Amino acid sequence: MGYLINFVTVKHLDMPNTKARDNGFENIPSIKAKTLRINLNPDIYGTFAEIGAGQETARHFFRAGGASGTIAKAMSAYDKAFSDAIYGVEDDGRYVTQARLHRMLRHEMKLVEERIDRSQNPEYRFFSYANTVATIDFSKRYKGHGWVGLRFQLEPNQKEPNEIILHVRFKQNEARLQQETLGILGVNLIYGAYFKYDKPKKLLKYLYDHIDKDILEIDMINFHGPSFKGVDNRLMSLQLIRNDMTDAVMFGPDGHNLLPAAVLYKKNILALRGSFRPVTKVNMDMFQKSYDIFIREQTVDYDNTIVIFEITLSNLKASGEIDEQDFMDRAELLSSLGHMVMISKFQEYYKLVEYFNNYTKSKIGLTMGINNLVDVFDEKYYRHLSGGILEAFGKLFFKDLKVYLYPMKDPETGQIMTSNNVKVHPRMKELYKFFKYNGKVMDIIDYDPDIMHIFSREVLKRITTGEGGWQEMLPEGIAEIIENKNLFVRKEVPEKEEVEED
Repeated sequence: MGYLINFVTVKHLDMPNTKARDNGFENIPSIKAKTLRINLNPDIYGTFAEIGAGQETARHFFRAGGASGTIAKAMSAYDKAFSDAIYGVEDDGRYVTQARLHRMLRHEMKLVEERIDRSQNPEYRFFSYANTVATIDFSKRYKGHGWVGLRFQLEPNQKEPNEIILHVRFKQNEARLQQETLGILGVNLIYGAYFKYDKPKKLLKYLYDHIDKDILEIDMINFHGPSFKGVDNRLMSLQLIRNDMTDAVMFGPDGHNLLPAAVLYKKNILALRGSFRPVTKVNMDMFQKSYDIFIREQTVDYDNTIVIFEITLSNLKASGEIDEQDFMDRAELLSSLGHMVMISKFQEYYKLVEYFNNYTKSKIGLTMGINNLVDVFDEKYYRHLSGGILEAFGKLFFKDLKVYLYPMKDPETGQIMTSNNVKVHPRMKELYKFFKYNGKVMDIIDYDPDIMHIFSREVLKRITTGEGGWQEMLPEGIAEIIENKNLFVRKEVPEKEEVEED
């Protein structure tokens, strides 16, 4: 009778639930209901391989009942020598890596395909779930993080399986709690992959079912496979920011999402903030001239230096709401120029630098224009801090940081504004002098005076109104991309938010 009740519950979950979510309480199935729905599905069958935090996801499936119809194998290869014998040796000797996760997923998927007779199980849709995790250590210094992934078929005998890979950071201060969170996340991932794969944005949100965002951060996710051909992973990165799942995301020129911690780790960083709407000759002159100075700094190693074009979330919301197409247009152009892009929630520069300092103690450079520097020395941005602007500057001008200042031509007087004649608030003059005289602010002197009249907003206006003359304001090849792909001019009707379903 107990089994019959569980079966009825699962069948009820198969029915669309169109009831709106009220008062912040979501009508979502319990973790047991999710695992039962999968266990009682005769076609979903696969393996669990979990390293570093116990068999937390598999445990939910065993406890729910009916797991023999779902689980082919569940294992934890904790011993490094034993793990290496199964999955191979990692060149860098690290085990909590994306490369390790990929090895695990492919190895386990291959085994289940080889060992299960298709003639007797023609409807099976195989999966391999894996995670490699380091939970919080005894010193409490390292909070814990890990890689979680799923390789799965949505159709029997699907030659190219789908894959969802994500990286997580734990915020709880006890290993047991982190293990429990990981188990819930794993169930949500498998459930979402099979029942929400056609709505990847919602699948992202459902990863937090029964998990508070204050205890888990998802800072990278990538979708691959035939069922996700229409998914742009850069847009998925944007969803992580929009949904408050993380503070910053990064993607490379190929559009592939990157783990910020891995990219920034022990690197010299030169960051250029802007709207890049679109990227102009001035943007590229700022980048190139500041990079030339940065790379000549005594403590900067060329091979250990990265350049980041950073856009704040507030910049993306300049028109009120985030225009995803507008975001993709900017990303398209920056990627075509071969640059790494970061989207962050850090409106103030000191927060961006503080974020960088989490991962590197090497040299940090910020390239900015005169207007940006004036804003940096505006007290109104720091009133929420107990230590005010002094607290912010203690974080901003931390150790090896330098600002590379690009000049501006005053449109009224024609005067060239530099660090020597910039006008900051009278109360900030002495503070500004302190940082300037200590070499924290450096002028870019070999700028191109012939392009100082170019502003992104003017270029954008000309593009949207059909006015000519904007092409020569952009780097080589950019105007052709904008014209060929019709960027920044088409207006998509925003999709209405669909009613949430369980």
